[in-house]
Amino acid sequence: MNMQEIKAIARERGVKAGTMKKAELVQAIQRSEGNDACFDTGRSATCGQAQCLWKDDCN
Repeated sequence: MNMQEIKAIARERGVKAGTMKKAELVQAIQRSEGNDACFDTGRSATCGQAQCLWKDDCN
C-alpha cells in the first residue's frame, strides 16, 4: 500500500499523518483502532492478526 492510500485511511480514522513515516503512521492507525501497534516490528509471523489490513506489507 502506498503512502497516499495510507494517508487516506488515516484521514478516515481521524489520525493526523503530519510527517510520519509509513511504519509510524500505520502504527498510529492501529492504535486508533484499539489494536496492537505491531506493524513492521518483526512480529508479523506471530502477531495473530491474520485479517489485518497491513499484513501484506508487514515484516
